[in-house]
Formats: sequence, structure tokens, C-alpha cells
Amino acid sequence: MRLEWAPLAIADRESIFDYIMPENLDAALALDELFERKAALLGAHPEVGRVGRVRGTRELVAHRHYVLVYDPDPDRVRILRVLHTSRQWPPLRPATKAQKRAKRVKSTKPRSARAK
Repeated sequence: MRLEWAPLAIADRESIFDYIMPENLDAALALDELFERKAALLGAHPEVGRVGRVRGTRELVAHRHYVLVYDPDPDRVRILRVLHTSRQWPPLRPATKAQKRAKRVKSTKPRSARAK
């Protein structure tokens, strides 16, 4: 099965590498190689990961601190993100207009006084 890395997943990997590399180049290289090995496993066994928190995705714990979020299709596996386990996933949705209105603090002045 074909394996693809989405642009966000590539950016995630680069960011993780760049963060770790100044302190420990060997650890940064080893972690990036681990991501490659785990992704290759998905090419052979796409159902190995758990059902994802986002509909249509699956998640594989690549390391105790990192999860590969992927989209298994019949002809390919697409790695969507490489996320640290401390990050919010899925991202919070933007507030709706009704939610924004509910959060506004109401003024104690009448409307006519506020307009002046």
C-alpha cells in the first residue's frame, strides 16, 4: 500500500526535529527514524492504530509522547499529523456567533446611554 505524508505532517516532523536537535542530535535523528518505521508499518497494516478522535482517521502511538494521525484509504495511507501527546487534538472549534454573544459582558447602561 502506498504511503504519503501530508504537508502538515512533514511540517510537524521538521518542527519536532528542530526542537530536539540543538540539545541532542542523536535523539532527534532516532525519533525521526522511529516515525519513518512506524509509518512504514501502517503501509503494511493500516488498521493497526486505534480509531481516531476525528471521523475517518486512525491514530498510532509512535512514541510515548507522539501520535501519528492518519487516513487509511483502500489504496494508500496518508499521514496527516505528527502530534505531541500534550497538544489539544482535535483542535478546538471556533466559537459560533451564538456562543460569542453569550460570552459578552452586558453593559449596565441602557442602550441609549451607550450610544452617546
